[in-house]
Amino acid sequence: MKKIVIGLAFMAVLILAPSMIAQAKTQAKIPNGVTIGSVDVSGMTHDEAYAAVSSYMDTLSSANITLKGARDEDVVTVTAADLGLTWTNTDVVESALNIGKEGNVVQRYKQLKDVANGGVALDLEYAFDDTMIMDVFAGKCDTFNVAEVDYGLTRENGTFSVVDGNTGYELNQTASIELLQNYITDGWDGSDFDIALSVDVTEPKGSAEELAKVGDVLGTYSTSYKTSGAARSGNISNGCKLASGITLYPGDEFSMLENITPFTEANGYFLAGSYLQGQVVESFGGGICQVSTTLYNAVLRAELEVTERYNHSMIVNYVDPSEDAAIAENGGKNFKFKNNTDYPIYIDGYTTSSKTITFTIYGVETRQAGRVVSYESEVLETTVPTTDTFVLDSSQPVGYVKVTQSAHNGIKAQLWKIVTVDGKEESREVVNSSTYTMVPRIVAVGTAGADENVLAQINAAIATGSYDQVVATSSSMAAVIAAQSQQIDPATGLPIDPATGLPATTDPSVAAPDAAASQQTDTTGSEAQSADGTTG
Repeated sequence: MKKIVIGLAFMAVLILAPSMIAQAKTQAKIPNGVTIGSVDVSGMTHDEAYAAVSSYMDTLSSANITLKGARDEDVVTVTAADLGLTWTNTDVVESALNIGKEGNVVQRYKQLKDVANGGVALDLEYAFDDTMIMDVFAGKCDTFNVAEVDYGLTRENGTFSVVDGNTGYELNQTASIELLQNYITDGWDGSDFDIALSVDVTEPKGSAEELAKVGDVLGTYSTSYKTSGAARSGNISNGCKLASGITLYPGDEFSMLENITPFTEANGYFLAGSYLQGQVVESFGGGICQVSTTLYNAVLRAELEVTERYNHSMIVNYVDPSEDAAIAENGGKNFKFKNNTDYPIYIDGYTTSSKTITFTIYGVETRQAGRVVSYESEVLETTVPTTDTFVLDSSQPVGYVKVTQSAHNGIKAQLWKIVTVDGKEESREVVNSSTYTMVPRIVAVGTAGADENVLAQINAAIATGSYDQVVATSSSMAAVIAAQSQQIDPATGLPIDPATGLPATTDPSVAAPDAAASQQTDTTGSEAQSADGTTG
């Protein structure tokens, strides 16, 4: 019986031990003379000390922090709470509670003696919340950022004017966050403070004195677009404006696409014809390649460094082969060049009411007097289309045959750069080699209203590859369809009027008045069908 009682008592101790330990811990008090940060936690329990330190942190959170940018006007004041101030070593309360309670007897005695003699000061460790700091940067310090603008030029009525540049400032968020975190972890006493944030400073390129030297014509070129419609003309004019008025410093690279895109209505462009996979299609910005081509030729004459250039898939009619520069926003084609001179250059472009586009490159002429640069296109090989491509068009009636796209010769060409000095040829070199795809004429053939037999006849004509045969077959099939749509009097060959049962005639004495009106309408319809069946 005694053993049973002892066993039950032991089990009770095991069961109650954790709660007893927890209670003892809760009731345990921090020795006198212990401080956490600036908070005296002497004689406090764990929970009391934690609450006292938390209250102290609330006080610290109201501290004002003045953030300064690079300029005098770049000043913003926030609180530590705005930056997400927290204390990271919350286990310091546990450390305070364990003073004099850890180690052997000698160690515990020494700890209590130290507290009694001079006290023990435990540090608080602080941190800001990086995300909250970045939110403050974005919401309150955005004015600290100023875009750098290089000195530039404008040209009006033949006169250059200098446009002043300005220094650029950009808040370095990563470095600034590190500055703030380091400040509060390096002995911050909780008082207000000012801090200069990290700002990257970029000085503008150029100067008024440097740009004043620009004025010599290094290269100029013009092309005509007199045959262009209103939409294509509008695209050329708009693209010219976007690519003009640009100052490039030595080493700067010009990108055509970066300056004139996007090709949208909102950016001033219209739907007009452009090349796509060997066909002419309507797209916003159609005709813009004439802008890049004209500038390309001005750049060649200025002898600037061309870093990217592509020819068209098919030849164009406004410059000779190899003199073009095609661009495509989504097709991987761009036109780029670099200012390889020792001075700034200025791109000036304009269009005229007579539909001429001109680009001129201004700079400082350093080439010797009497030196002339010219370019010569050489066609190496020509492939002439020998067949047409026929496309069935179910939206047009049988009899409709129209050329929707003219043929383009396939050409291999190269462009020569020729340099003469005082009229004597000094050098000749190939600038580029270009290959243009041969594209046959595209002919649309109407099939609306065709049955299987008619469609077979049209396809048989197309199989011959003869345009004349397709026209003849389409016309005859149109006549068959017209004949099938009404009864024909075998004696006269005239359509029979359903109202009278008599052959249709234009003589009112033969037909009743209402029948005459009916046959007159039929005649008009026949003429309209004939007109639709003519070739485009």
